[in-house]
Amino acid sequence: MLDKSFLILTIFIHTIAFGQKLETVYLNSNDSTTNMYTAVIPYNRPIKAFMFLLDGFGASPKDMLIQTALPKYAAEQGILTILPILQTGSTYFGVDSLSQQSLKHQIETVIAKYQLEGKDFYIGGFSIGGSCVVKYAELAVKNIYAIKPTAVFAVDPPLDWERFYNSANRVVRLSAPTQANGEVTYMIDRIQMEMKGTPQTALENFYNTSPYSFSDITQRAVKNLVNIPIMIISEPDIQWWLNERGYNFSYMNISDHAAMINELQRLGNNSAVLITTTNKGYRKPDNRKHPHSWSIADPVQLISWLLLQK
Repeated sequence: MLDKSFLILTIFIHTIAFGQKLETVYLNSNDSTTNMYTAVIPYNRPIKAFMFLLDGFGASPKDMLIQTALPKYAAEQGILTILPILQTGSTYFGVDSLSQQSLKHQIETVIAKYQLEGKDFYIGGFSIGGSCVVKYAELAVKNIYAIKPTAVFAVDPPLDWERFYNSANRVVRLSAPTQANGEVTYMIDRIQMEMKGTPQTALENFYNTSPYSFSDITQRAVKNLVNIPIMIISEPDIQWWLNERGYNFSYMNISDHAAMINELQRLGNNSAVLITTTNKGYRKPDNRKHPHSWSIADPVQLISWLLLQK
């Protein structure tokens, strides 16, 4: 049963060409910045499936609609797409319990609102949004959710927070005192806060929270994904990272991606796929080159793969 204390306010933005309608829904009448979503609804055609797309740190549904054509192309294929901001806001950590609870609630709310019971459910995300959706898929299996994804995909997500934390500290150590990127130092502090310690003092928290842990030989997280189709998309442009940021492979998410897909395949998941791209990473509206971008996910290739999963 859904919590009826939520007042749902719906704003119809507009109906546009290419077979889609946009609708924004706020789940709390007192908050227009969090706990909301934009729905991209197939127009004048039946809805055959639905999909949640979660963006990266600090982004909004409007940003996502600029950066990727995935929602538009999905609508053309009869897939209703939800672009949410969770109750934890756009600067969410994604894998934390409050973000996961909010995502689960939004999924349940959307199914009821749009009468989606029994339809295929896809979930995907970019960067921290990718971390969030992989974690959701794991928890859906582990905790026997009524609503499990038919397939999941993630675009260049950080997955192993132990690896991320250690490599971020290495970046700081190798940088001059005033040259460390502020994003790196922010993430060090944020990870320590979310994990309630460091890998040296709270390793079990890292294992229990991370969607994947290279050093966890029990494979507690990835074992939950053995029977779920999963695609991870990455553009490992080492020259760009070396030249533009001074980072090497240890601070690139590709190390998580390859290791996790390798383990899943060895565990018997024949629908675990790693897609690597070259020179596809560009950010709009100025088409600035950046391998950590939504653009590395080709909408036609991705939606075609999703529709084949059962």
